[in-house]
Amino acid sequence: MMIREKEFAKSFLFFEEFIQSAPTMEPKRDSDSIFRNKEILLLEDDDFLANRLVSKFESMGGEVTKCKELSEAREALQNLFFDFALLDLNLPDGESLDLLRKQNIPSSTLTILMTAQGGIESAVEAMRIGAADFVSKPFELEEIQLIFIKANQLRKNQRLILHDTEKRKLQTNNLFFRGCYEEDLRQLTKITEVDNRLRTYLPPLLIDGPTGSGKSTYARWIHDNGPRHEASFVSLNCSAIPQNLIESELFGHEKGSFTDAKTDRIGLFEAADKGTLFLDEVSSLSLEAQSKLLVSIENGFIRRIGSSHEIRVDVRIIAAANQNLRELIQAGDFREDLFHRLDLLRIQIPPLSSRGRDIIDLAHHLLGNLAGKYKLKIPKIDPSSAKELINYKWPGNVRELIHEIERALIYLEPGKNLTFNLKRNETNLLSSQDWLNPNFEFPQSGFDLESEMLRLMDMAIKQSNGNVTEAAKLLGVSRDYIRYRKKKQD
Repeated sequence: MMIREKEFAKSFLFFEEFIQSAPTMEPKRDSDSIFRNKEILLLEDDDFLANRLVSKFESMGGEVTKCKELSEAREALQNLFFDFALLDLNLPDGESLDLLRKQNIPSSTLTILMTAQGGIESAVEAMRIGAADFVSKPFELEEIQLIFIKANQLRKNQRLILHDTEKRKLQTNNLFFRGCYEEDLRQLTKITEVDNRLRTYLPPLLIDGPTGSGKSTYARWIHDNGPRHEASFVSLNCSAIPQNLIESELFGHEKGSFTDAKTDRIGLFEAADKGTLFLDEVSSLSLEAQSKLLVSIENGFIRRIGSSHEIRVDVRIIAAANQNLRELIQAGDFREDLFHRLDLLRIQIPPLSSRGRDIIDLAHHLLGNLAGKYKLKIPKIDPSSAKELINYKWPGNVRELIHEIERALIYLEPGKNLTFNLKRNETNLLSSQDWLNPNFEFPQSGFDLESEMLRLMDMAIKQSNGNVTEAAKLLGVSRDYIRYRKKKQD
């Protein structure tokens, strides 16, 4: 009997301790909740739904201010900062849209609107004046966190896009436009003047220039200073995509349209809708892809691979070529009708080697940017190297100049002037087995004069930016001679 009484006493004491401790126990909170330690404004006049929402928010770690009328919400907004707001549309003293219209809710507060059936028009207006999203009643409480997470992520993505746009615009506005580069600015400004006058439909633009001359940078400058600067700038290097995938990349595809098409996918035309699509090295496109590109530019419609449905797109096309497109047309490698469509507006960028003494000023400008990037003091360029900058051929153009300055800056010892060793670039690229090397000696056998002559032609054509006529002048032969030898090679 005594044993049972002792066991009962122990059980009673345990139960009493449990009861006493229960009221002080906090409800389990989701540590990964978007609402944890956040202030939430809830505006809802239905007590039953409001209480359920308060309980849900608090279970996820949120601090809730509950209001039933607009007047209460305005007072709360004047005195408190809210991370999130969930607003019912129709309230006893008006519409919660008034809080957005009169900017009572700061833009930093992520706001979701609750609407009854038929409230789509009001929801659309709410999103236009500041709401992030809306949810239709009735809804499951579990949906709320997902809706806020989605809206929050969308806002973050939009902010990142805005940040990248601002950063890119700062970079393009910091371009070098002095000396002979004033002519480049004149060409660019002329294009943007046309764009800002037309505003809606913007004609295609062709940028001509050798590899590394800054074609993509100029394309971004035009986009950032034109009427579409707030929309997307989408860039594609056509030579970097396999020919069997280029159409999918540009126009998208439907699920199952080919072996690896496991899901639907939009193309870059759709991604750039209302914005700019920059096609670098457009001459790399196959003739079939060129044909589809032409149709899309002329009609304003694209069709995904595997679909019969046409999609209307409003895209400004900027194309760039590092080869002479007229030569490619004559060789049958580029469509003449596409060339004329792209060539409506044109910008010509000369090679860096033609810039003369302005190369030194450009180098100082780039040096200042790079020193800022590495948080280093801007050094002086040694006078001997300044002369070397002018005389060097710069086969890689501005891209190579940036690379050389950056490398010299990184290795520079404190207190010394910046120097370059550009002759290294010419000799290091040549092995002792190369006849262009001053130390070259003919082998006992195996020297292929035919292939080396073709190599000379390729070098001349490259130096002439793909212009066969200019290459022929450099070599002192006729244009037909080069075409004959190249055709014989094929």
